[in-house]
Amino acid sequence: MGWKISAALMAVILVLCGVGYWYYTSTQRTISVLTENNAKLETAVQLNEDTISSLQTDYQNIIVENDRINQAYADIRRQNDRLNEKLADVDLGLIAAEKPNAIERAINRGTENAGRCFELLSGAELTEAERNAENGEKFNKECPWLWSDPNADGMQ
Repeated sequence: MGWKISAALMAVILVLCGVGYWYYTSTQRTISVLTENNAKLETAVQLNEDTISSLQTDYQNIIVENDRINQAYADIRRQNDRLNEKLADVDLGLIAAEKPNAIERAINRGTENAGRCFELLSGAELTEAERNAENGEKFNKECPWLWSDPNADGMQ
């Protein structure tokens, strides 16, 4: 009868060892999966943080660019107002009737200057006279605001 109890105890011990081994290997597999998942989550968190940082930087750049565009728009409005004031003070019809040659020269010169403004805004190189201009009016009477910051390489 002692050997039956010993055999029963041995069977119980073997079953407990089997259950323990199964529990240990199952736990190790779970730990391995959780460790991999944690690494993936850390990568995702880092990617999210980088994305948020990039978006914040882009947003700041957009704000700066928007301010620059608004300032340029305000400058253009001031130039339009300046031109409007100049034209409001002049009766071109009356002057053209009295001095047609002078008006023709003035309009042609103004048209040339305005065309040159478009060329400069499109990236044309500065002429020698434009490089040596002392102020905006001598630079170009139609767009003197372009004189303020010519690049050292001769490009506007």
